[in-house]
Amino acid sequence: MMSDKYPKLLLPDIPELHKLEVYLANDGYKQFSKAVKMTTDEVINEVKASKLRGRGGACFPTGLKWSFMPKGNDKPKYLAVNGDESEPGSFKDRQIFEYNPHQLIEGILIAGYAMGIKAAYIYIRGEYHKWVNCMQVAVDEAYAGGYIGEKMKKTFGCNYSMDIYVHKGAGAYICGEETSLMNSLEGDRGYPRFKPPFPAQVGLWKMPTTLNNF
Repeated sequence: MMSDKYPKLLLPDIPELHKLEVYLANDGYKQFSKAVKMTTDEVINEVKASKLRGRGGACFPTGLKWSFMPKGNDKPKYLAVNGDESEPGSFKDRQIFEYNPHQLIEGILIAGYAMGIKAAYIYIRGEYHKWVNCMQVAVDEAYAGGYIGEKMKKTFGCNYSMDIYVHKGAGAYICGEETSLMNSLEGDRGYPRFKPPFPAQVGLWKMPTTLNNF
């Protein structure tokens, strides 16, 4: 029996943010609505000023990384989201996939708009069947609601649209490294590439690519 000295902990009520209607009721997608009213450089400078850093080993400044993406739309550009989570004991990514996937989607949209990217791939390790399904349900829900794809132009009153794809990874530790992840996304063996060239110049399918760890 639990002693009165150590009372049972009461968990606070946690909103079901994995559901689109609940996320919207909690100001979901309002930050993207704000972003599309800014210039792309203003968004990048805002992220630089926030001192936001990637959650990979290098903790690289996010705004600085976004600024490396070439300007213009003369060739396709891609965003790869690293949800491989292959470090032993790590569980940061799966919590987002399960409990707050729309926050991740909104972050992807902001990043894509800032860099002029029209397609993003969420790479999730192969063993994470449950969390792959959680993320796919949220992406499907966002498409149906007009928050991803061509319909988002009407939803947000902008000329920008983006497609997001959930990709099940190869289940290999090395795929947490950015160039190995890109090889795996392309259907090849997850094996590191020589650098330079860096992904911002030559990435997925030899096109400019930004890879973010969240």
